[in-house]
Amino acid sequence: MLSVLEYSSIFIDYLSKRSLEKEPKSLYAPINYILDLGGKRLRPVLTLMATELFDQPYKKALDAALAVEIFHNFSLVHDDIMDDAPLRRGQQTVHEKWDINTGILSGDAMLILAYQLFENYDGTIFRELAKLFSKTAIEVCEGQQYDVDFETRDDVTIPEYLTMIEYKTAVLVGAALKMGAIVANASVACQDAIYNYGRDLGIAFQLQDDYLDAFGDPKTFGKQVGGDIIENKKTFLYLTALQKSSKDDAQLLEHLFSISPADPIEKIDTVKQQFIDSGAAKATQEEMEKYTLRAFQSLESITISEDKKQLLRDFGNSLMKRTV
Repeated sequence: MLSVLEYSSIFIDYLSKRSLEKEPKSLYAPINYILDLGGKRLRPVLTLMATELFDQPYKKALDAALAVEIFHNFSLVHDDIMDDAPLRRGQQTVHEKWDINTGILSGDAMLILAYQLFENYDGTIFRELAKLFSKTAIEVCEGQQYDVDFETRDDVTIPEYLTMIEYKTAVLVGAALKMGAIVANASVACQDAIYNYGRDLGIAFQLQDDYLDAFGDPKTFGKQVGGDIIENKKTFLYLTALQKSSKDDAQLLEHLFSISPADPIEKIDTVKQQFIDSGAAKATQEEMEKYTLRAFQSLESITISEDKKQLLRDFGNSLMKRTV
């Protein structure tokens, strides 16, 4: 087994060699642009890692890993259009650098290119990868729609929010791992268990992202701290604070999440203090820990060595200790 950094370096090298120098350039240049912007490359790394966990060389999974990364970036291109986001990873978003029509069309092409990569696998593996990919892709779309719906709803529940982040974020983490297991011809039981590990770790990861958005260090987080508060997003922190606050404090919180002041600093400070005072900050950390432990429990039914299970535990723990 290699380190996460080594898998990442291998994948980035493979990605660079698959750059799309094709016509029309106006379709393919935006695809190369978004794929070259970087990011954590977490999902493709997990695909390569999972293949070697089940004793097959990572090289067999490079196309599946690339499909996962292209799909993930396709979803970002379209999300950025829906959110009218000007920046992605510190650079102009595709629709800002080109235009909305180009963003839509290039995103569509990315989805098709991701599917095409599965054609490099034969028979049963091709069928299982395509089936998992289709299921995951539609769930990601459902998660995005839930997220959009929540913007105009005042009755979002915590279970609904957890379902939204499961579909929008976590299922792709689970699928990335399961694809590696499929390529390695692991048993169905092992495929499902490693999927569950990834999905639950993905939920914990998103909860931590919500937490860091409010309480992260501005020097390391990489995004504006308090961004979710500025945008009035109904995160786990917000929904839990509503539930745990007194009637007056809950009304104040609802009011703060209905306004967009020109200078949001006072709003951010007030909301963050309420997250702490209500116990929502602590509850979010506990929920992160709950899903991380659930992920680790799924490892018990995977037939790999204890050393390899420990690698997955160490990986999960490293994600939960991140500051970015």
